Amino acid sequence: MDLKDIQNLIKFVAKSGASEVKLETDDVKITIKTGSETETTYVQQIPMQAQMPMQQAMQQAPAAPAATEAAAPAADENSKYITVKSPIIGTFYRKPSPDKPLFVEVGQTIAEGDVLCIIEAMKLFNEIESEVSGKIVKILVDDSSPVEFDQPLFLVDPS
Repeated sequence: MDLKDIQNLIKFVAKSGASEVKLETDDVKITIKTGSETETTYVQQIPMQAQMPMQQAMQQAPAAPAATEAAAPAADENSKYITVKSPIIGTFYRKPSPDKPLFVEVGQTIAEGDVLCIIEAMKLFNEIESEVSGKIVKILVDDSSPVEFDQPLFLVDPS
């Protein structure tokens, strides 16, 4: 595997929205981790004659700051709402196409089975349907932004 193949793999992983990819062959071991701000790539080349692998590692992203006490009251306030989470990794879209209206807006009443958004994963557009009935209180993700598996997307008031 040459440098151009590794660069193409990094670009592909960044576009796919995956948070981590590991690839191992006989002579190369690659781990690509993507984060919200930085991209970390580890490449390990295993020499043919040596038993111990040679390691080349880049610095990891800095640790996230600790949660503040101000977040605690907000968590209590949101506990009465149902959180709709992403079932897959991909890109979040609020409307079916650029010239169409939004699926849902804040304040809108939804029923079970209503389409809330689309998540694009590997060029497939997956409609995310509501599993609950209620009223949309908050949309937690911006349009056209990447989402992780189990990331909160919407807050729904079931009452």
